[in-house]
Amino acid sequence: MNDRAPSDLDPTRGLAVLAAAWEAVTVPVLVHGVDAVVHVNAAMQRLLGYGPDALAAMPFDAWAAPSHRDALKTYGLQAISQDGLPPAIEIDALTASGSVRSLELTARPVTVDGRRLNVLTVQDLSDMRHVQTSLLDVGRVLHQIIENNPVASLVLDAEHRVTHWNAACAQLTGHDSFDMLGRRDAWRGFYPEERPLLADLIIDGTIEAQCDALYGGRCRRSETIDDAYEAESFFPAMDDGRWLFFTAAPLRDAQGAVVGAIETLQDVTHRRRAEEEVRRHRAELEDLVNERTAELLLTHHELEAFLENASVGIISTQNQRTTRGNRKFADMFELGDLSASGLSTRRFFASDEDYEALGAVAFPVLSRGESLLHEMEMVTAQGRRLWVQVIAYVANPLDPSSQTWWLLQDRTEVRRVQTEIEDNYQRLKQTNARLEEAQNQLLQSEKMASIGQLAAGVAHEINNPVGFVSSNMGTLRSYVEPLFGLLDVLAAQPAGALPETVAAALRDLDRRIDLSFVKEDLPQLLDESEDGLVRVKKIVQDLKDFSRVDHAEWQDADLNAGLESTLNVVMNEVKYKAEVRKDFGVLPPVRCIAAQLNQVFMNLIVNAAHAIPERGEIRLRTRAEDDWVCVEVEDTGVGMPEDVRRRIFEPFFTTKPVGQGTGLGLSLSYSIVQKHAGRIEVDSVPGQGTTFRVRVPVRPPEPVA
Repeated sequence: MNDRAPSDLDPTRGLAVLAAAWEAVTVPVLVHGVDAVVHVNAAMQRLLGYGPDALAAMPFDAWAAPSHRDALKTYGLQAISQDGLPPAIEIDALTASGSVRSLELTARPVTVDGRRLNVLTVQDLSDMRHVQTSLLDVGRVLHQIIENNPVASLVLDAEHRVTHWNAACAQLTGHDSFDMLGRRDAWRGFYPEERPLLADLIIDGTIEAQCDALYGGRCRRSETIDDAYEAESFFPAMDDGRWLFFTAAPLRDAQGAVVGAIETLQDVTHRRRAEEEVRRHRAELEDLVNERTAELLLTHHELEAFLENASVGIISTQNQRTTRGNRKFADMFELGDLSASGLSTRRFFASDEDYEALGAVAFPVLSRGESLLHEMEMVTAQGRRLWVQVIAYVANPLDPSSQTWWLLQDRTEVRRVQTEIEDNYQRLKQTNARLEEAQNQLLQSEKMASIGQLAAGVAHEINNPVGFVSSNMGTLRSYVEPLFGLLDVLAAQPAGALPETVAAALRDLDRRIDLSFVKEDLPQLLDESEDGLVRVKKIVQDLKDFSRVDHAEWQDADLNAGLESTLNVVMNEVKYKAEVRKDFGVLPPVRCIAAQLNQVFMNLIVNAAHAIPERGEIRLRTRAEDDWVCVEVEDTGVGMPEDVRRRIFEPFFTTKPVGQGTGLGLSLSYSIVQKHAGRIEVDSVPGQGTTFRVRVPVRPPEPVA
């Protein structure tokens, strides 16, 4: 690499040759004409961060900081237009990344291929300027540190002249810095007569020889600052007398030579006076302690007597071991000859889980310095279980890790009686609830049985007249057809074949009743009447199938037929709210009490209709699943939230307004399905709908009473 300055190159050589030479040097070089950059070597490109094309496209002064562009332009143009070498200048350059660099530019005008150019050789001064600025900043910071230090501070140079005398030092001594700076008698701020300060001794190098003589053994090397000394002394001339603690340390140059010293002084008068006061109070306190010790000893004896004779077990523990225990504790836990102290607290619990459970309850409370009230099961040394009430508190609330006191009362018998009472109460509640549920279900079942009997009676009463009407309709049809045949024969007779009176009567009858219309309409009326009778018979049969009063025992039943008949019975409740879609699979006969399952289907269908606010859809699906039959009732109603879904089969639980539901329909349905050894499930999405799914075995294990 050629490090020769580009200004030493022969200007008579061609631009291409000179450009190659400029590229070979490590010094940044920029060559420009009157208004444009001609060449930039690689070093200059790296410095500015621009490529050659970018620099060639901009005015030659565009890379300078805005405030320095005029100076750069003037300097470059003067170099081109004048003979001789202009002096170097310093400018700030703006790099492509936006950073600012301080540069020194040296111009060398040249003529290349008949063109006047200026060769700028660049030296980057940024790092040097940064160091200079940093040194100035450090000096200012050091001056500010000393001046703003709340501790009185002074600095002497090698000639013992005062170079710093901060505000705190001026306040302490009463001598202003304007009076002291530059003087060699810093002692005037502290002593009535001339004598050296610690800083003077460090500068002279005589501190080891004079320290004891001047400070009476109160001078020593600093333990925290190298080569520093510290002392404490009384200054009677300052106010009413002051105790000062002062530290002095040498200031060295780069070669380690002492060029001065810094000394700091702290007023410790209040501390010294407080120490005297402490010594006086200590003597008084020792007398008081002796008196209190005697009182505490008496209290200790009284407390020991109380602990040993207390009616509850009392122990103290630390680090998970007992430190003492009274007689009641030893008896309660059947310790026998075992000492109550030094025992692991774990041994009084039946399991690690019980032991850790107490810790989980006690630790947060006791660590806050609070007392604990708790009941738990514990174990005696002989393995007998006790139910114990515990009161615990730490001996020192400010130190939760200190000793803990435990008061233990045996409540085993009380617990047994409470448990027995609670068990009896729960059994009574359960029995009462079962009785209440059974009573209501019985009432519901009796009501349904009564409805079934009523429906069967009504069906029977309707069947008789329907039978009469149906028989009479058949007879009527057999009468009408020959009668119409006779009328047709009479009408077909030629004129004059019938007596005039008969012919006139036939014409009058035809005119009054329109025999042709009657002959056409009457068969249709008979057909419609017979269809109506068939529908009435179907409804009557559905009523009988729904109630199944004649089949109240376990027998095989077609659940598709039962679902169909139930739907017909409740259709008046459903048809205004929903369209019913049926998807019935092929089902085997199911061993069941059909009337009870019909009641389940009725509850589910009616509930589905009630869940649809305006108009929706109810889907009825059946299918065989191995040895089971599944019946699904799905609606597109409002659905139900999870908390309602979990309680939907509870007795007396209802989401309907007061007076519109008993809360027993689904509870009774649940009981009926369980009686059939089956399952009833519900899936629901709020806002989308609900699906009830009833699964019953084709052959239950045995009829459930």
